[in-house]
Amino acid sequence: MCVGVMGTALASPLYPLYQARWGLQPSHITGIYVAYMVGALSSLLFLGRLSDRFGFLPVLRWGLILVYAGVLLSAVAWSVPSFVASRVLIGIASGMITTSTSLGLTQLSRPSQVMRASAMTSFAMALGFGMGPLVGGLVAQWVPQPLVTAYVPSLLLGALAIYALFQVRVEAQVAAAPQPPLVLRDWLPRITLPRPAVRRPFMVACLGAFGTFGIFGLYASLAPSFMERMVPWHGPAVSGLSIAMILFLSALVQWLARPVHTKTCAVWGLGLLAACNLLLIATSFTQWSVLFVLSVLTTSAGHGLVNLAGIAIVNKVARPETRAGLLSTYLVVGYIGTIAPILAVGWLSDGLGLAAALVIFCVAMAALTGALAWAAARTPLIEVA
Repeated sequence: MCVGVMGTALASPLYPLYQARWGLQPSHITGIYVAYMVGALSSLLFLGRLSDRFGFLPVLRWGLILVYAGVLLSAVAWSVPSFVASRVLIGIASGMITTSTSLGLTQLSRPSQVMRASAMTSFAMALGFGMGPLVGGLVAQWVPQPLVTAYVPSLLLGALAIYALFQVRVEAQVAAAPQPPLVLRDWLPRITLPRPAVRRPFMVACLGAFGTFGIFGLYASLAPSFMERMVPWHGPAVSGLSIAMILFLSALVQWLARPVHTKTCAVWGLGLLAACNLLLIATSFTQWSVLFVLSVLTTSAGHGLVNLAGIAIVNKVARPETRAGLLSTYLVVGYIGTIAPILAVGWLSDGLGLAAALVIFCVAMAALTGALAWAAARTPLIEVA
């Protein structure tokens, strides 16, 4: 999981370098970032049930091979279309990896450890996402040819992970049962919903993912651009470190919050996401570095708590035969939260300027996550087993 998703956010601190190299506008940068999300969304829609049919391990192996090919293409990208193609390929692989690994961790855990499996899934995803921009930013800051060398650590770890996964075997009881041959309807997208009695907490979890993915997408795509006005430090290492800190602190929060009740995680996490957007608005007007640091810290805590609660809710409301489908639905809504708002920010930045686009985005996200925190507090079935 960590190595597989490492390449997904690796390019974030490099976007200003690509912008200078190819003369790109903010909308172009958000479009390139969204290309990855489109690939991931397509993977979840069309490939989400492969793990149920073939088992999580074969799908995870092929996902790692695809992400390795995508990172390699990013390192040798010679134009915007070639770089976009690499991002789409990485997105497709990321969808396969997150779904198969989440399913695998759940199957390999005892039924009484569903919260632990949820925490491990979220922790591994956050750690892997954070490693990418941190390593990429540090290499790009001080090593020659940053648009090539920044990808080398991910390629080396990817090769090791692919080799290791082909040495792994799973017990028969967690392997996929024999299935009939694939037909056309097996590839068609199908959104899975839980039984009506637990649908409300599931919708809170999905919309929470929408807000969480959208807020992090803002940092991952445009942080190097808007940080120039907010903090006195600049460069790929600084932007990469800020993105990585959100994810590392998110992973730490998730690990520490494992014993906390799911409903408490949801309410507090969504409330913190609302607060982080208000802090970012204040930072854009005052340009105080302290407010930006507070915004990053509240984003990290909210990101961790909402992700932990979201995956826990999915695992609690799901039955064995619907678990993979519900997880895919949850992630689909999350990825849509990255695609639509981030594209809107890019378009608004071209017309109104980045500062105005940032304020509009933060107001909308603060309203959404604040309303969801209220809804989560009033949802009695959110702790259903």
